[in-house]
Amino acid sequence: MLEKIVRIGRLFDLYSALLTEKQQRCVELHYLQDFSLSEIAEELCVSRQAVHDMLRRAEHILEEYEGKLRLLERQEQERHRRQHDDEQ
Repeated sequence: MLEKIVRIGRLFDLYSALLTEKQQRCVELHYLQDFSLSEIAEELCVSRQAVHDMLRRAEHILEEYEGKLRLLERQEQERHRRQHDDEQ
């Protein structure tokens, strides 16, 4: 679960501008501020189910953009390259 939170957070850093404002707020509250679905629903004046659906859709969109643009993958490759260079 922690790996998923970290991954979504990193994808959000890269691609958040491509989400709607409501999706951005939902992801921020859930993954970055650890709000429950019920708390987010109350904050956004929507149902808990709507929050669940919005989060799943936002996650899907973030993963789709990563699949096409590979920015996170490139960052990881660069980080590994730097670590390797530092070790030598």
